[in-house]
Amino acid sequence: MESRVPLAMCFLVPFWWQVMSVTSQDDLTQDVRILYPWRQREVVPSRMQRFRRAWVIPTISVSENLKNIPSQVVQIKSDKKHLGSIIYSIKGPGVDEEPKGIFSINKTTGIVYLNAVLDREKIERFKLCAFALDIDGVPLEDQTDLQIVVLDQNDNRPVFLQPVFKGYVMENAKPGSLVMRVLATDADDTNTDNALLKYSIIQQDGPEIFSINQDTGEIRTVQVGLDREVVGSYNLTVQVADMMGEGLSTTARAVIAIGDLNDNPPEFTQDEFLMEVAEESSGLDIGRLSVTDRDLRGSPNWIVQYSIIGGDPQGAFSIRTETQTNEGILSVVKPLDHETKGIHNLTVTAQNEAQLIASVPHTFRSQTRVKVIVKNVNEPPIFSENPMVVRVRERISPGSIIADYTAVDPDISLVQEIRYSLVSDPAHWLLLDAQSGQIGTRFTVDRRSPFLQGGWYTALITASDNAVPPLSSTGTLSVEVLELNDHAPVLQQHVGELCSSPHHGHGILLSATDEDLPPQSYPFHFQLDQSSTALTLNWSISDVNGTHAMLELLNEVQEGVYILPLLVSDSGDPPLAQLHALNVSVCRCDVAGVCRGSAAALLSSGAGISLSALIIILSSVALLLVLALLLLLFRCTSGTAAHKGLLSESEDDVRDNIFNYNEQGGGEEDQDAYDMNRLRNPAMPVPPSPRLKPPIRRDAPYSQTIPRYPRRPSDRPSDIGDFIQDGLQAADTDPSIPPYDTALIYDYEGEGSVAGTLSSILSSEGDSDHEYDYLQDWGPRFRRLADMYGHQ
Repeated sequence: MESRVPLAMCFLVPFWWQVMSVTSQDDLTQDVRILYPWRQREVVPSRMQRFRRAWVIPTISVSENLKNIPSQVVQIKSDKKHLGSIIYSIKGPGVDEEPKGIFSINKTTGIVYLNAVLDREKIERFKLCAFALDIDGVPLEDQTDLQIVVLDQNDNRPVFLQPVFKGYVMENAKPGSLVMRVLATDADDTNTDNALLKYSIIQQDGPEIFSINQDTGEIRTVQVGLDREVVGSYNLTVQVADMMGEGLSTTARAVIAIGDLNDNPPEFTQDEFLMEVAEESSGLDIGRLSVTDRDLRGSPNWIVQYSIIGGDPQGAFSIRTETQTNEGILSVVKPLDHETKGIHNLTVTAQNEAQLIASVPHTFRSQTRVKVIVKNVNEPPIFSENPMVVRVRERISPGSIIADYTAVDPDISLVQEIRYSLVSDPAHWLLLDAQSGQIGTRFTVDRRSPFLQGGWYTALITASDNAVPPLSSTGTLSVEVLELNDHAPVLQQHVGELCSSPHHGHGILLSATDEDLPPQSYPFHFQLDQSSTALTLNWSISDVNGTHAMLELLNEVQEGVYILPLLVSDSGDPPLAQLHALNVSVCRCDVAGVCRGSAAALLSSGAGISLSALIIILSSVALLLVLALLLLLFRCTSGTAAHKGLLSESEDDVRDNIFNYNEQGGGEEDQDAYDMNRLRNPAMPVPPSPRLKPPIRRDAPYSQTIPRYPRRPSDRPSDIGDFIQDGLQAADTDPSIPPYDTALIYDYEGEGSVAGTLSSILSSEGDSDHEYDYLQDWGPRFRRLADMYGHQ
C-alpha cells in the first residue's frame, strides 16, 4: 500500500499543474471551476501502451433560489488540442429536454451557465452529457456525464397533516396516559436541518394538564384532575418548527374530548311524590318521577332504570323510563279498589344502565317514596256467582222457584238500590223479581226444546244501581234441565223369520228406541214372558249391545207363526218397560239357512202383519175416501157457483183467445178442443181431463142448467154413429144456447175481444163489405174460411 501512494501522486501532480496553467492563461475562466472530464492516453516507447487512469468527475453543486442569473456553473476542457480548436456541447434534461433552457454551454470555452432559478423541491438533480469535437466535427473525446445537484435552502415551512387534531381520553385518567399524536411534514431536504422538526404546546385551556413530545408529537396527560362534568373538552394550540425548532414554524389546534365514566349516581328531585288514580282503572299512566344525573346525556351512564322495591305486593303498578327526559313513568296495570285499600305507599329506586364505578359511594337520594291515592268512584254491582249453575228436572211445574240470583254493590260508602232485569230469555221461560232477583218458571220446559243446547238453558240477567248515571253488570244463569224417564222403550220391528232347526240360519236381531235421553234410555233389557214354560224352553234372548238383542231358538219347533210376548225395559230411574207382541214365522230352511216355500211360509207372510201395519193400511184407505168425498163436494160447489153471473167466474175461466176450434182447426194455442182423432180411431185411449168440470159456455145465460155432454166414444166402430147422434141430440135440446149450424162447441173468446163471432147466422151482418181472399195466404187451416167467404 505504501508503494502505491507515490505513484498516485506522480499522476496527480502533472494533472493539477495543467489545470493551474490553463487557468492562468485565460482570464475568462479564472473564477470558474475547470474540469477535465476525459481521460488522456499516454504513449510509451515500448510495445505495451498504458492508458491514463480515468478522472472521477465530482458532483457539481448549485444552490437553489440563486438570483444572479445567468451564472457560471463549471468549465469543462479537453487536453487533446489547444484552446480554440475544440467545440464543446452538452445535452440532457435542463438543456434540450424538459425542462429546457435551464443550462447552456459556451462552445469555445466549455463554460456551463445556469439560466433559471432552481427549486430543489421540484428537481434536486440534473444529469447532463458532455461532448468534445474538433473543428471538423470529429469527436475528440467519448461522451461523459455531468451530475449537477441542487443544494437545499430552508424555503419551506413545516405543515401539519390536518388543521385540527381530535383526541380522546377518559376522565380520571392517570398521568402519562396517551391522548393523541400530531404530525407535520417539511418539503425541505430531510437530511439537513431545514427539515428537522420540533413540536411544542404554545397554549392550553386551564392548568397545564397535557404535554407534548417535541420529537414525536405525542400528547399525554401530566397530572390528575380530568373531570368531564367540570370540563368536557380541552383546546390546545400546538406548534411545529424546522431548523431544530429555531426555523420556520406552523401552528394547529388539538381538541381533546374527555370520556365519561359513571361517577355520578342518579338522584331524585323530590323525597316524595304524590299521585292520584281512580279505582277500577288499569293500563293508565298516573304520574312521572324526575331525577338528575351529571353524567353524559344519552349514554348508559345517564339513562336511569327504575324499580318498585316496596309497597306493591300484588304487582298493580309498573314504571318505565322515558328515554328523552330520563323520567320514570308510573302506571297502573291492575284495577285498584278504594274500599279495599285507599292509599298505596310505594318505594322506588333509580340506577343507571352502566355500573357505578367503585370509587363513588351510593347516595340515599337514589331512592324515593310515591304516595298513590285511590279515588272512590261509582262501581257497577257484582254478582256473587257468575255464571250461576242451576239444575232442575224437566216438566217442572210453572211458578216453581229455581234460583235467587243477586248482586252486591262494591261501594260500601254509598247506599244504592239494585234492580234486576232479564236481558236474554230465548224461550220466555223465566220469571224474575226485579227487586229480589228471585227467578221462577213461567211454564213447563221440555228437555227437547230447541232452546236447550245439550240440555242447558242460558239466560242473561242485568243488575243496575240507581246512581247518576246508573251502572250495571250482567250475570249468566245456566240451567241444566235433567232428563226424566217418562217414555218407555219401543220395539223397532215386530215381525221376524227363523228356521225351525236351531242349527240352520241365524237369529232375529231386535232393536229398540226411547224418546228419553241417556241415562234414562239405553241400555235396554229384552226379556220374554217368564210365566210361559214353552217360551223359556224353546226361545232365548241375548243382549248384543245397549240397544240390540238377538232372538234365537233353543230347540226345533214346528213350522208356523208364533206370537211371542216381549218385554223391553230401559235403564231409567225408575225404569220403564213395555210389552210388545213379536210375530215370528218359523219355516223349514235349507242347508244355507234360507226358508223353503211352504204353506207355513205363505201363511206367515199373510198373517204376519202387525197391528201397527194394519192400522196404517186402514188409515190410508180412510184418507183416500175422505179425499174422494172432498172432491165430490168441490164439484158440487163449483156447479152452484156457476149461476152467480157472467163476470163472477174465477180468473182461470177468463180467456183472451178462442181455445176450442174443433175439427175446423184452431190456432197453436188450441188446447181444449175436442180431439177429432178419437172419431177416426176409436181404439185410442181417452186422455185424462185436466179439468174437474166441463167448460162453461160463455155465450149462454148462467141461469140455465149445464147440458149433459155425450158419453165416452165406444171402442167398436159400429157404435160411432150412435155416439154422433147422442151429441147432436144434446146440442139440439140444450135450451141455454142459441141454435148452431153444427154440433161444434166454441169457448168464450174473452171479455172485450175485438174479434167477431164465427157463426154463419151473424156472418152476413157486418162482413158483407169485407174481402176475405187474403185467407188463402194463411195456410191450410184457413182454407175452409177462404172457400166460404172469398168469392162473395
